[in-house]
Amino acid sequence: MEADIALIAACVIAFALVSRRVAAMPLTMPMVFVGLGALTDALGIVDLAVETEGVALIAEVTLAIILFGDAARMDVGSLRREIKLPARLLLIGFPLTILLGTFLFTVLIPGLSGWEAALVAAILAPTDAALGQAVVEDRAVPQWVREGLNVESGLNDGLAVPAVLLFLALATGEETSAGFWGRFIVEQIGLGVLIGVGCGLIGGGLLVRAHRHGMVQGIYAQLATLSVAILAFAGADVAGANGFIAAFTAGIAFGAATGSELAERFDEYTEDTGRLLAIGAFFVFGNLFVVEAVKNTTVAVVASAFLALTVSRMAPVYAAMTGMGAAPQTKFFIGWFGPRGLASMLFGLQLLEEQVAEALPANEELFAIISWTVVASVVAHGASATWGARKYGDWYARMPDHRRDVMPESTAVRDSRPRWSLARAPKV
Repeated sequence: MEADIALIAACVIAFALVSRRVAAMPLTMPMVFVGLGALTDALGIVDLAVETEGVALIAEVTLAIILFGDAARMDVGSLRREIKLPARLLLIGFPLTILLGTFLFTVLIPGLSGWEAALVAAILAPTDAALGQAVVEDRAVPQWVREGLNVESGLNDGLAVPAVLLFLALATGEETSAGFWGRFIVEQIGLGVLIGVGCGLIGGGLLVRAHRHGMVQGIYAQLATLSVAILAFAGADVAGANGFIAAFTAGIAFGAATGSELAERFDEYTEDTGRLLAIGAFFVFGNLFVVEAVKNTTVAVVASAFLALTVSRMAPVYAAMTGMGAAPQTKFFIGWFGPRGLASMLFGLQLLEEQVAEALPANEELFAIISWTVVASVVAHGASATWGARKYGDWYARMPDHRRDVMPESTAVRDSRPRWSLARAPKV
């Protein structure tokens, strides 16, 4: 295990040395580290296993930190004023994506039960704007579109957690009596929310008070913020609640308690930690999933991955945006740039736990669909983000002023910092 960690560390250093050059290419960090993970597995250099110490823990902690950070960076006040597009994407498009995905997977792969198909659809429903970072940072793309994609990506990870938990329980054959539903709602969700909100409000409130009185140094405020996320996650697990729900709601409460400006300052170290853990997670994913997925490749699996990235995302987005007055080009653009990345990958890693895998009769098909979808998204969205943003921005700029001024795309909104934004990174 130590040799594997050393190799990953060496890869991070090597990538850092050429990162500015890579940023100018249609190549992204996830593409590089998923590829390195798969390559080291194929060559037998690194051979991780689900039982390898730390693999499951890395996945769980990474997802918890990502959920907390995404939620903490949301400007709740601004979100209330500019909720129309993200609300439609989250409240209409997101459930429709799960429903349509469930139907498509059931038709394409008859061996899947309905609950297994729903589980895969829920795992693949969250989007990851960081995989198409050029889209949410390109000023040629209207603010309304960029902010809609960014808010959707930041919140749908957390919305997916209850769906994934529920469908996982049903797919693995857990008892579905009235007692099950009561325990699921009260213990997994209700207690998780209660612990998360408590940790976020108390932790954020104490940090703000200490900051105002000059009692806390900046680095320790950032370390404390990371600890709030870990406390919510681990505390919920100890109490028998769901740690992911606790981490997500802790982030929302923390952002509300500190305010968006302080939350961004306090959250910097948490974001950087999440980025480092994500690099390791992408490597682990490539090492564990990709070669194995190639072995289990079928026409139905590839078709499922293709439809997950296209029809099951784009059709719900089109339906959700109907009646808003947005141009068809905008609906297509938003529909395409819904990358499946870190959240789907980490949810997938949870399914590799031995007792879960044994309880899922079609686990090989599940893993193959998730793997192909995420890998295809990492490559396709990473490679097309810069080009697509430029083309869409050029189309918008060519619109006559009298028409552009009345389009919803021209609505002025406040930009929030996307996950892993380079905007605050110092130039060296």
